Amino acid sequence: MVRIPRPRRAVLAAAASVLTAGVLVSCGADSPGEGVTAAPHAGDAACKQLADRYPDRLGGQDLTFTDRPGVALWGENAIVLRCGIELPVPTLDPCATVDGVDWVFREDRSKDGGKVVVTYGRDPAVEVVVSDDVAAVDDVLVDLSALVEPVKTYTKCINLDDVQPPTPSG
Repeated sequence: MVRIPRPRRAVLAAAASVLTAGVLVSCGADSPGEGVTAAPHAGDAACKQLADRYPDRLGGQDLTFTDRPGVALWGENAIVLRCGIELPVPTLDPCATVDGVDWVFREDRSKDGGKVVVTYGRDPAVEVVVSDDVAAVDDVLVDLSALVEPVKTYTKCINLDDVQPPTPSG
């Protein structure tokens, strides 16, 4: 797990390298919002609060779509946010902590020109798909971390260094 303090944006290169190491994902849609569905828990009060704070620009892209609950798009589907997805279960997928927010990189769902990241340990969970058209993925994660930071935390990512090995019985 990568821990990144707020004033050290340059250090985000480590998180960006984790993102670029995976295969990429796209929405497969031709126009903003096409094919993007609201998440099952998009009506959650926390998702509604996020919607009131969506940034006008993200990753060099303008906010272009918010017609569905819990859904926001920047650019021509360059960045797609869905609030209220099912809470992620513990996983071996890489996790990075950006400004106090844990993000899991969903390698199994990252393909076809984009990266999928999901908040971990926050309820409701937020999923973001970032296309390969967005060069500054690290800046996107910083801005999104500021957006989702107020969402209730119930757990955090851990890595193997955080787990105690079993003691031999004998």
